[in-house]
Amino acid sequence: MPGDATSSCWSCGTMRAVHFCSSCGKVQPPVPVDYFTFFGFPRKLNLDTAALEKEFYALSRRLHPDGFGQADTEERAWSLEQSSMLNDAYRTLKDPIKRTEYLLRLEGVELEEQSKQATEKARTTGELKKQVVPPDLLEEVFELNLHLEELRMQKKMGEDDPALLEEIGKAKLSLEEKYDALFNELKTEWDKWDKFVDSGTEDARRKILDRMLDVLNRRNYVRNLVRDVNEAME
Repeated sequence: MPGDATSSCWSCGTMRAVHFCSSCGKVQPPVPVDYFTFFGFPRKLNLDTAALEKEFYALSRRLHPDGFGQADTEERAWSLEQSSMLNDAYRTLKDPIKRTEYLLRLEGVELEEQSKQATEKARTTGELKKQVVPPDLLEEVFELNLHLEELRMQKKMGEDDPALLEEIGKAKLSLEEKYDALFNELKTEWDKWDKFVDSGTEDARRKILDRMLDVLNRRNYVRNLVRDVNEAME
């Protein structure tokens, strides 16, 4: 595990590790590190998930508050804080999309607000939700929205049009294929990021981050379209 060069173990004074003292084994106060550092990984996106899981379970056993029943109050509190961060870090890093979004946030990049919560807020407040239709989907989205509006009107009138449902079904299938393709596109950017994260120029790294952001925003938009289709067809 990477150490914190500014800290020594509170118990024996030896240079401490992130979670435990490498000399006396005492649990250490949490330090502000990112999730990658917490697990001892570089900030790369092609992460060894098997190694992540192995380290997670090893740390879970050592940090679990139940193991500090006879320790003093501070040590019990530290183990609880460390366990909480461990769980948050593991949930984030094991999921490829959450991992990418987390890295972007570490690099100062935020995703566009296209969440379901933002959609619901827009519906209740009347405010426009911030979202940008990907240029390659403009025509497809326009036609799909017309079909969905027609479907909603038919449902209100108690009508049924199998041909319309078939068209919407085809559009949904096309969107799901795009959704999968965008994940593969994202993984291509992971490879570029991992190659340049340590040795690339700031400009090269920024371009990769921007491309990952674009892919994630397009993917989120497609995901929300599929959700809208599912809701309309219920």
